[in-house]
Amino acid sequence: MNQFIANIIENLTFVLEFVGIVAVLVIVAVIAEKLIAKQNGDKGRILTARKTAMIGMFSAIAGVLMTIELPVPFAPPFYGIDASELPVLLCGFAFGPVAGILTEFIKIIIKLLFKPTSTAFVGELANFCVGCSMILPATLIYHVKKRKTTAIVGSAVGTLCMTIFGTLFNAVYLLPTFAVMYGMPLDAIIGMGTEINSNITNVFTFVAFCVAPLNLLKGSSVSVLTFLLYKPLSPILKASYDKSGANNRRAKRV
Repeated sequence: MNQFIANIIENLTFVLEFVGIVAVLVIVAVIAEKLIAKQNGDKGRILTARKTAMIGMFSAIAGVLMTIELPVPFAPPFYGIDASELPVLLCGFAFGPVAGILTEFIKIIIKLLFKPTSTAFVGELANFCVGCSMILPATLIYHVKKRKTTAIVGSAVGTLCMTIFGTLFNAVYLLPTFAVMYGMPLDAIIGMGTEINSNITNVFTFVAFCVAPLNLLKGSSVSVLTFLLYKPLSPILKASYDKSGANNRRAKRV
């Protein structure tokens, strides 16, 4: 905890920018969710006590999963794949885009408590932004009309968005930032990719052959696992949702 606080103080400006990005995405999710609810005739609250509790539970699971990274053979060792988006997507499908964005953010906080940042929060910001680029479109599409087909379409669109955004984000911001941060020429980072794949000769081929497949693999695997797990978990999730809705209706009558 002391290390966590020290890292925040040391990188306060960047942390505030991080929080600002989170706030913007939450506002976007709130507006979109309200519009969808109005279209569907749903007058329930976006957040309830039970929803908040479920967000906390899924965030804790995602935070732990984020600390477990597996290397991939087509990318340098500083890239890895984790399953932290799985509980985030499950929560977003069950409770809406706002719940998904909040779970994505809280998982970062929980991960930092287990494993302090080694990148001055740059890596955590990247994980959050790339994760949201999948979670937000996937959950928005699904909640417009909750059907198996929209879940499939939403997951596919989310995976595509994450692949495109993650690739561009690495090329334009993340790789140059890491090069400056660690005092390592960008060519040296590209060279690590060339050792794995001789077709990698510049930053664009680096992200095309390393980053894009990584995000595509992650998005696809998370989508498949979500379909396998969502139905078995749906009775629990639906019970939580129904109880929170019933409590809201009772509160309004009172």
